[in-house]
Amino acid sequence: MGMRPLFFLLGMLVAIPWAAAADRPNVVFVAIDDLNDWVGCLDGHPQVQTPHIDQLAARGVNFTNAHCQAPICNPSRISMLLGKLPSTTGHYFLVPGFRDVDVTRDAVTMFQYFRSRGYRTESMGKVFHGGSDKASFDHVQPSRGYRRMKGQTEKLRYRVPGSHPSWDWGQFQMADEDQRDYFTAAWAADRIPELSQQDQPFLMAIGFHLPHVPIYATKKWLDLYPLDNLQMPEVPADDLDDVPPIAVQLSLNPTAPRDGWMKQSGEDRHAVQAYLASISFVDHLVGMVMDSVQASGAGDNTIVVLFSDHGFHMGEKNKWAKRSLWRRTTRVPMIIAGPNVAVGKQCNAPVGLIDVYPTLTDACGLPRPEGLDGHGLAPLLSDVTAPWPHPAICTFGPGNHSIQSRDYHYIRYRDGAEELYDHRTDGDEYHNLAGDQTLDAVIAEHRRWIPATDAAMVPGSRGSDSPLYGESDGLQKAMRKVGR
Repeated sequence: MGMRPLFFLLGMLVAIPWAAAADRPNVVFVAIDDLNDWVGCLDGHPQVQTPHIDQLAARGVNFTNAHCQAPICNPSRISMLLGKLPSTTGHYFLVPGFRDVDVTRDAVTMFQYFRSRGYRTESMGKVFHGGSDKASFDHVQPSRGYRRMKGQTEKLRYRVPGSHPSWDWGQFQMADEDQRDYFTAAWAADRIPELSQQDQPFLMAIGFHLPHVPIYATKKWLDLYPLDNLQMPEVPADDLDDVPPIAVQLSLNPTAPRDGWMKQSGEDRHAVQAYLASISFVDHLVGMVMDSVQASGAGDNTIVVLFSDHGFHMGEKNKWAKRSLWRRTTRVPMIIAGPNVAVGKQCNAPVGLIDVYPTLTDACGLPRPEGLDGHGLAPLLSDVTAPWPHPAICTFGPGNHSIQSRDYHYIRYRDGAEELYDHRTDGDEYHNLAGDQTLDAVIAEHRRWIPATDAAMVPGSRGSDSPLYGESDGLQKAMRKVGR
């Protein structure tokens, strides 16, 4: 018998009886794609309307200093769901998937572990990048609905020749109920009461695609944000003057629109409007799911985790999209609510998505798997002021690391270049303090948290969209074509 079949067989053998797990809390796991800190409970944008996410934050702990471990979808989700840093696994970019390479082919995901311990695991939507993982779930509900209008052959607003087909935004003529994310929320809302009536505890994992591009919304949601009253992010003209060249080079993205074009064309306002509108739509869907949890009667025994896989630039640092180590990309919403969790508290400790895996195993009374890189958040869930000695670490490609403490954000690149920001006075990261010799001790303290080892990129790695990592000639041509 080969190693992989043996591994999965062993996983089945350690499964515990349902009866032994019946009194354990359920888990509802809500992933949102490309949502930065523009939610009401994080004060990320003064006009955003997210009443349902805010209500969830009022029921639990709102981690206001939470960060992803990689600033793009695939490695962020791999890191979170395997409980391993990118520097541990070598997964840094959009491909390959973790089941496609030997180093993580047989890794046990968080959901897979819960399944082996007596939980019924079900899923719909974007939880993993590029498709679901069959070993993780008892049932995966196939996606339904649309992300574009039926019969749509042209983009709505971003029609620059050669531009990536996914990059677009604006108002489309489609009922909310026909959209893919709506079907995900509706299925979860119907399924949770059914699962709540069973003796077996459940873990429900759902993922919303919005506000990932294409950023389309219906008139109902766009009307919440009139263009003539829209507040745009403040971006100083010299915002990039004090960052090292490698920081700009690392964050090059051939698929995203150019900042100069966005501003000159006026499409920056339309894109921000669509982004805010899609956030409010997703917030509405979160409300559908949370209402179902409460109506099912399982609310008092259900842990809810809501998060985004990474942030997103909306013009800050002259960037559109993610793929940087600046705060706008690393900072994410992360809310945990449920039994034995403090109510209505904000926690400024630097935490990461990687901490969710050990936190849930602890909260559900399961033995914590060995080798996880994250830390259980139990102390902070009961007392948000509890001591927390750990920083949040984010990595984009080997040798490029972000270290976030309570007050400071330190970035070190593979060529030795550095950035340092004091979030007590500069939350928007306008002023790089790395050259201030009076802060040498602060920098030294943060340097010691840089991962000691950077795993080599897994075979087949690509999708960094950066020339630093030897992308194909075709990608370089694409970069030139869109004017980078």
